[in-house]
Amino acid sequence: MKERILIVEDDPDTLEMLAAYFRRFDYQVITAPFGQSAIDQATAHPPQLVILDIRLPDVDGYEVCRRLRQQERTRHVPIIFLTEKRERESKIAGLELGAEDYITKPFDIHELRLRVENALRRASLLPLTHPVTGLAGRQLLLEHLRGLPSPAGWAIISLELEGLDAFSDQYGFVARDDLLRAVNATASSVIEALGLAGCFLAHPLEEQFILLVPQERAEECLHQLAQRLPPALTTFYPFQARQAGAPSLLHVFARTAPLAGMALDDWQSLAAFLETLPRRPLNPS
Repeated sequence: MKERILIVEDDPDTLEMLAAYFRRFDYQVITAPFGQSAIDQATAHPPQLVILDIRLPDVDGYEVCRRLRQQERTRHVPIIFLTEKRERESKIAGLELGAEDYITKPFDIHELRLRVENALRRASLLPLTHPVTGLAGRQLLLEHLRGLPSPAGWAIISLELEGLDAFSDQYGFVARDDLLRAVNATASSVIEALGLAGCFLAHPLEEQFILLVPQERAEECLHQLAQRLPPALTTFYPFQARQAGAPSLLHVFARTAPLAGMALDDWQSLAAFLETLPRRPLNPS
């Protein structure tokens, strides 16, 4: 899964060009032509990085950066300022607000992509845990994998929540955070109920949870997750929506494979491998 980038730019031609360029490299791109819409989108669906123009029609880029830094969900998201300003004071002002980097128009788009890649690489180290669930993030997951005496005998399970953004749009990010905590609690209870000693649970992406379990117990673990997780998630829909039989916005999918032979060099390698695995719906039987 490629990282999600929010591009905030009021010039439609520049916005379209940047969005098309980064999509070519398989990034998930969301866009905003106004500062307030950028704040709203970042709060509802936190991106992994923001490319932020300073000159915006409503709320300027400095204020957008300031507000994102005030929120727990977006406090650590790297921000690259994009501006026509060349004054030293402007650059210092942005960096003092916590911006990751700064590039001045006219810019080389290939240089911008390299800056984005470098910022994402640095950001992958922090935060070490997910701000909502408190589970290990990408870096701690990789450290745990590398610290195993041997990958033989272990399996990896990737749980993927499809429709999480739509759920958040409909019911708000507070309900979304509660739902993520419920996934954590349900997966933890399955591990405990099955007595899976030494298992590891991580939350590397907003819509993805990772479990490391003994290989011979992986299917049993998946079966229990299928029995417990989808029914648990339905309780987070408002009572009126459940009574009216509103269509489900959330669907849970799983991928699994033996850990032996898997590339563990970095998150990108691991994520690319997981993408090649068959994806099956997690439904109660």
